Amino acid sequence: MRQKIQERLLQPQTLLIVFIIAAIGAAVQMILLGTHPFIMPKPGTFPNDIMNKPEFMNQFNGKQMTEYNNYLIFKYSFFHLLDGTNLYTIYPDRHWDFFKYSPTFALFMGTMAYLPDVLGLSIWNILNAIAVYYAIRMLPLKTKTQCMILWFVAMELLTCLQNTQSNGLMAGLMIAAYGSMQRGKSLWATLWIVLATYIKVYGAIGFCLFLFYPDKIKFILYSALWMVVFAILPLAVTPMHTLIDQYKYWAELMIADAQAATGMSVAGWLRTWFGIDNVKSTVSVVGLVLFLIQFVRIDVYKNEVYKLLMLASMLIWVVIFNHKAESPTFIISIAGVAIWYYATPKATWRTVVFALAFIFTSLGTTDIFPPYVRNHFIYPYTIKVVPCIVAWVLVFADILMLKRSAAISPDRLHEAH
Repeated sequence: MRQKIQERLLQPQTLLIVFIIAAIGAAVQMILLGTHPFIMPKPGTFPNDIMNKPEFMNQFNGKQMTEYNNYLIFKYSFFHLLDGTNLYTIYPDRHWDFFKYSPTFALFMGTMAYLPDVLGLSIWNILNAIAVYYAIRMLPLKTKTQCMILWFVAMELLTCLQNTQSNGLMAGLMIAAYGSMQRGKSLWATLWIVLATYIKVYGAIGFCLFLFYPDKIKFILYSALWMVVFAILPLAVTPMHTLIDQYKYWAELMIADAQAATGMSVAGWLRTWFGIDNVKSTVSVVGLVLFLIQFVRIDVYKNEVYKLLMLASMLIWVVIFNHKAESPTFIISIAGVAIWYYATPKATWRTVVFALAFIFTSLGTTDIFPPYVRNHFIYPYTIKVVPCIVAWVLVFADILMLKRSAAISPDRLHEAH
């Protein structure tokens, strides 16, 4: 009986059902929680966050807010796009916080904007969940290993779904771009990367993967095509001069936002653990240099382990060096940790880091830890990011020391290989 249950839990169909149920369940839960008075500052935000400025905060006094605020930001962005109003200002009567995505993303939200919230939010969550599911199913690992990764990221995905965030979609698109490149489908690979970029600009990091595959000219042309198409798509509902203004407003908000909080990141860790402040720019430069150093291993560009490790590195890097990283963002980095773990040889020290990432990153901000621990240790000391920082350092070391003959363990390698 126990073996049958284990076999059932490690079947893709089981994981797909679990992910969809979790997506719908999280949506219904958020709807049923109703509204609550605005709390100033909003829990989970950071002291230097742009929204904590008095001129913004005061406009929310006495407002009723939902638990699915992020979805409302996305939903109403479509109507703001239609109305020609500034996408990148606050709308206290509708939702908390700014819309920070592209006008194209606002256009895409029109597919759900007219639906009742319980239905639209369910579809949105399902989209995020299945993006993660199908992307991980594209990895060159055995089906059993893919399912183990899916179980590993499930808790972090649930956190993302309960916050109605887009990070599941981001993780899925970045991994799917790698999977499409592996299959020689450059048209699809470029589509996923460009789509990720138009959701959150750091999705553009996926373009680095092009270095490891042939037909680079084709990649460049397809990328340029998708970039232009997505840039002008909003013209279907808004005039050119208004769209140009929207891109200007977006750039202005991104610049102002970049000067704000340090988030659950390397910079945040240095500030909360060691009192080292005002080093965000330095950390960003150092992080970029370290990331680029990984590309010096030209001799292993064709090695499958190297490609997987670079994918893992990208997924972790975009979170730990992201000044706006918050708890729901970590579905991206935790997927990178899992890919690193299953792409490298078994070792006790790897398993320890893997387990710590699950305990403190995936579970750290959940009810598994008492409120006192979360409020006095996990959040103030950005504990959630620490295992991911350690994991990224190890990924970095694995990449630099990788042998040309390195291969994925046969018990983890996909049957087709």
